[in-house]
Amino acid sequence: MSGANCAIVVGAAFALLALCGASRGLRVVGAFTVLAAFVALVTPEPSVVRAAAMASVAMLALALGRPAIGIAVLSLAVTVLLVIDPWLARSLGFALSAAATGALLLLALPLAGGLERWMPRALALAIAVPTSAQLVCGPLIVLIDPHVPLLGIAANLVADPAAAPATIAGALACIAPFPWLRDGLTALAWVPAAWIAAVAHTSASVAAQNLPWPDGLIGAALLALVGVAICLVIVRPRRLPRLVGVATAAMAVVVGLVLGGAAVRTVAGPLTVPSAWQVAMCDVGQGDATLWRSGTAVALVDTGPAPEALARCLTQFGIERLDLLVLTHFDLDHVGGSPAVIGHAALVVHGPTDGDADRRLLDRFEAAGARLQEATTGTSGTLGATRWQALGPPPRAAPGNDASVAIDVAGVGFPRTVLLGDLGERSQAALRTRVDVPRVQVVKVSHHGSADQDAALYRALHPAVGLIGVGADNRYGHPTEKLLAMLTALGATVGRTDRDGALAVWVDGDGGLALWRERASIGAVAASPAREPPRRDVGAGR
Repeated sequence: MSGANCAIVVGAAFALLALCGASRGLRVVGAFTVLAAFVALVTPEPSVVRAAAMASVAMLALALGRPAIGIAVLSLAVTVLLVIDPWLARSLGFALSAAATGALLLLALPLAGGLERWMPRALALAIAVPTSAQLVCGPLIVLIDPHVPLLGIAANLVADPAAAPATIAGALACIAPFPWLRDGLTALAWVPAAWIAAVAHTSASVAAQNLPWPDGLIGAALLALVGVAICLVIVRPRRLPRLVGVATAAMAVVVGLVLGGAAVRTVAGPLTVPSAWQVAMCDVGQGDATLWRSGTAVALVDTGPAPEALARCLTQFGIERLDLLVLTHFDLDHVGGSPAVIGHAALVVHGPTDGDADRRLLDRFEAAGARLQEATTGTSGTLGATRWQALGPPPRAAPGNDASVAIDVAGVGFPRTVLLGDLGERSQAALRTRVDVPRVQVVKVSHHGSADQDAALYRALHPAVGLIGVGADNRYGHPTEKLLAMLTALGATVGRTDRDGALAVWVDGDGGLALWRERASIGAVAASPAREPPRRDVGAGR
């Protein structure tokens, strides 16, 4: 709930009482009663408390016959609330709510006046309202989420007409005395609520709209300066011609950078990686997210710790839909990025769950249209021309690292690959005794290159390339010298995301195995184990 919902309900109560011919005092008392009930119904969140206090002061001024001056009412409401509860000063939600209201009172009309030079007044005012709120709230938002939603204003503009009917019908449904009436009101509320949800999902699905921004106080100050420049360019105060000129030049630079960055992140992103890639590892920090592709079919093994990093990687590799998602286990560094692919995966294969949180995550995938399948030793399937098989965990394994789903992927013209999740030394040794370990070309090294490895398993796999998903300057010391020495002794070429960025592997035209490093000026080349290594440079780009 936001202050806008509070204002909608109070305004509706006031208007209904006015239509019934109630006196001014009775309208105020009735609106107070509705306001108190609504706050109790939705719980007193900071934005609702602020809106309720402001509405109370405004209605009191109305009852006394004095016009309510918006900014004075807001100032009094904020002051009273801070005196009653000083800890609200630490609430970002309260600050955002007060800032948005102040922006609407102070900036909306000047911005609308400036926009009128290019459009009708009604449209100018409709655009100015969400623009003023975003300009003022943006610097506060980047303190917790270092991104600027470029479609935020447009999304608010399109969704806003549905807010009032959804709020009123929903509130009435909560207090309806008869089940048939409650169901009917709920159905009425669903229509505008579904529209708001559709706008949110549609705008969020546009990869280019979420502009990365510096975080912390520096990012907030920089965005505040951009906001001031936008206001000057739109309003164009006649007394400050030089400042308007500087702001116009600054905005031209900012717009160029934004458009260029959006192009790199979307249209040009897939052009920066080799088009022939078959296995790829995303740079998602201290976590795992590994892709494999066969024809047009794509699989992802684990999602890394954060949805933003995974979304960037999927955009970079030009991936919009996953035919298969494997969640090897449910540690945050392997499933934390799941929100980026919920609704985009057809089949989710997973290891044993441990508690309600794991089950809720799977339920979210299933509700979004994915089919779920728990993997044990021998579980298999196809992806394009490749066939995958789970080498573990064994049935009824206890959840955790040692119950990671280990995957073997093979196919004609495809580099045979084994992905080991976070298996430790003992579970690796158990895998080696449980299944026939294949000789592979690529191994996804277990547990980010920790020292907890079974050397005999890696000797049996004898990989030509070892991929390590690891974060820069991590506090675990990954990858360890022991692990790196083990791979070097096997003659394997190592790719690690902390130094190399994203990684890609493919079988080249000569039958050799090529490894591309995003940050390297010259990539490494490994060979198919079936023949001597042909050597070829693979640059950091096409």
